This record gives sequence, C-alpha cells and structure tokens, in this order.
Amino acid sequence: MDPHRNLRVNDAVREELTELVEYELDDPRLTDVRVTHVEVSPDMRHAAVKIEGESKVLAALEHAQPYLRHELAARLNLRRVPELHFSVDAHPDADTRVEILLRRAKKASRPTPDSQ
Repeated sequence: MDPHRNLRVNDAVREELTELVEYELDDPRLTDVRVTHVEVSPDMRHAAVKIEGESKVLAALEHAQPYLRHELAARLNLRRVPELHFSVDAHPDADTRVEILLRRAKKASRPTPDSQ
C-alpha cells in the first residue's frame, strides 16, 4: 500500500474510532477512554489501536469490537475493514510530541522569501 494512503487510513480510522468510543458507546466502563494512535497494517487486515485509559477498559472495547467494525464499514469507504486490536498506550503524549517536533523542523528548514 502507498505510504501516504496508509497514513490517511490510519488517521481516518483513528478519527472515527475516537468519535465512536468517546461519544456513541453507552458503556459506563468507557467514560475516560481516549484513542491515541491507530496503525493499520499494509494489507488492511489488522489495526493496532492504542488507547489512553485503564487496562480494565480493554474488555469493554473487545466486547464492542463487532459494533465498532460495523460502524467503520458504514462510515469509511474501505475494501476491508481491519480487525481491531486494542492496547493501553504507555506514553500517550509521545506521538503528539514527535509530530509537533517534526512540524517545527519542517518549518525551520523551509527557505524564507528573503533568503532566496
């Protein structure tokens, strides 16, 4: 799969799962859960979903997995909807920090109009 497409699919799945888990599931065990990162395999069969929360919410998410996959299929135009594998994110803010640092480095490396 094209790396750019893989990134777009990762982001789309993360956004939809965030909305589903945080706003649409009525399970009281999922009150303080946040989806932090999604990594879809290149063959689109599996997705590693990292969450911020306690480990006891994993059982609730595993129970809701068929519903979540069904909703992803309805919301996203994908040939295959990946099987979701949930795990607790040990460092939930690490990914966002890396993204911020990469954006800063990219911005700093751009030539300014004055330097040309």
